[in-house]
Amino acid sequence: MTKQATSAKRERKSKVENASGALGGSARSRLPDPVRVPRWRFYSVAVVLAALGCVIGWHLASIQVLPGTERGYEFLQHQGQARTLRSEKINAYRGLITDRNGVPMAVSTPLSSLWVNPQILNNYQDRWGELAKNVRMKPAALADKLRRYQSKSFMYLSRHLPPAEAAQVLDLRIPGVYAQEEYRRFYPSAEVSAHLVGFTDVDDQGQEGVELAFDDWLSGESGAKHVVKDQKGHTIKEVGLVKSAEPGKSLRLSVDMRLQYLAYRALKQAVADENAKSASAVVLDTRTGEVLAMVNQPSYNPNNRRNIEVSATRNRAITDQFEPGSTMKPFSVMAAMEAGVVTRSTTIDTTPGYVHIGGKTFLDPVNYGVMDLTKIITKSSQVGTTKVAMKMDPNDIRDMYFRVGLGQSPGTGFPGEAVGQLPSYNRWAKVVHANYSFGYGFTASALQLAQAYSVIANDGVKKPVSLLQVESEPSGDQVIPRPVTQDMKSMLATVTEKGGTGTRAALEHYKTAGKSGTAHMVGKGGYADDRYRSFFAGFAPLDDPRIVVVVTIQEPRSGKYFGGEVAAPVFGKIAEGALRVLNVAPDAQVVEEHRTAKRSQPSGQPSFFQQPPFIQDTKVDIDRLQPEVVL
Repeated sequence: MTKQATSAKRERKSKVENASGALGGSARSRLPDPVRVPRWRFYSVAVVLAALGCVIGWHLASIQVLPGTERGYEFLQHQGQARTLRSEKINAYRGLITDRNGVPMAVSTPLSSLWVNPQILNNYQDRWGELAKNVRMKPAALADKLRRYQSKSFMYLSRHLPPAEAAQVLDLRIPGVYAQEEYRRFYPSAEVSAHLVGFTDVDDQGQEGVELAFDDWLSGESGAKHVVKDQKGHTIKEVGLVKSAEPGKSLRLSVDMRLQYLAYRALKQAVADENAKSASAVVLDTRTGEVLAMVNQPSYNPNNRRNIEVSATRNRAITDQFEPGSTMKPFSVMAAMEAGVVTRSTTIDTTPGYVHIGGKTFLDPVNYGVMDLTKIITKSSQVGTTKVAMKMDPNDIRDMYFRVGLGQSPGTGFPGEAVGQLPSYNRWAKVVHANYSFGYGFTASALQLAQAYSVIANDGVKKPVSLLQVESEPSGDQVIPRPVTQDMKSMLATVTEKGGTGTRAALEHYKTAGKSGTAHMVGKGGYADDRYRSFFAGFAPLDDPRIVVVVTIQEPRSGKYFGGEVAAPVFGKIAEGALRVLNVAPDAQVVEEHRTAKRSQPSGQPSFFQQPPFIQDTKVDIDRLQPEVVL
């Protein structure tokens, strides 16, 4: 290397060192001075840490070493229970429903319901097939249901199983599968009392009938208990009771199941014989206003409600309202007697067998000529009733209907209870006035009709209707003068005697009274010419009435439709049987007449009471000729 090259290299090295020194000096000049922390801060932190250590040490010692360690044990136990202790609901026992004699009508039976936690069970898909087999489900159906509930922590698997069957499933020890005790309602009398008692849903809540009306009374109050469960949710043991379940209160109905069965059989047979669409029957105790029987057709079995129609669950005797037809003629006649426009001996000339009112014609099937009030009721004369009604203020007729219970709630508390329609007018058209007198232009239920007839049976005293057994006989209210109702009772007795429209309602051992009726049903565009509702309402025994019975049959299609033909025989069967069940002494006069009839009866020919003869009452029951009614 030349001397010149060596000199240049030294010069470059010197420049680099000078530059580095300049940069280093600049960097050092920019560094901050070191921060000095006071010593007291170190001491403070040290003291805090030492104190914290002492506290932790003391706490551990108090739990495990020092006296009073039971408190420490309780603390640890509480922490453990917080992870395993659970509160479970205790379902309350629903109250018993019985008839007036203590016969069970609705009872609760203990059952088990299986449920799962899908979030847990989804981790054990290998056991789904085993589970599905034991709960009688298709594996695909179970898998689909679990996928739909995969984000949930609760899903019912099977409801209301016998406890032994549920225990078999739990014995499989499948994680996420549990059971809870529930109750299911059972109805011993099934379809016989279905419309009255009603039913509960799968959660034991009332849905229809008395079960719904008195749900709060029957339900009771659920309780709770503490149980210990493992990490898979299986109950290990019961720790203690938190709150006892309070069972529901029992309910005693006014119904007598002996009469209920009797009425059910009679009504069911009548519907079959007459090929009727539906029917209802009500039996009231005249002394107390209690419902002794209430049945409807068609009925249903509340223990098996699959594929039943909603209409079949309706208690028609309470919820359905209809125009009561000729059964209201006695009340319009009583209104006239009370108003003083007629007396029992008043005669009405019905010649020539029809009358024109407000542009409409009202007629009888034959010309009855001059009739007194008794014969008007006996023959159910349309012309006679109309002429009596036109003598008085129509508001007097409406007032009579209202006083005996029409146009107002019967007050049973039953769901869907019909109030009925009882219109009032500032200006009454003459045809409406006439219609009102024989049961058209307003509506009532079978129960309301029964209450109305109980007023006549009780000599004008109206008593509240009850579905529950009453402790004492209510006093009631005098709504019709006693002399007026006594006259009407004797008039109604002729209806069931020879020549009346209700001879088929006559009883074998008791004298009875009542009224038949046949009403056209409303169709499209007015009253239908070929659809009828048949009635019979009455009471027995005549001298000291014990029961009121009302029978309604809708759309009989056997070729007969008059109330005296269709409904009266059902009344007779129910009333005769009910009085015997209630141990009511027979009427001596009727028994003697029956014996005389049997002695004088030719050999081989049945007596009237053994087999009531077919009485063609087209000449006395004129409802079938009811003309068009303009309201």
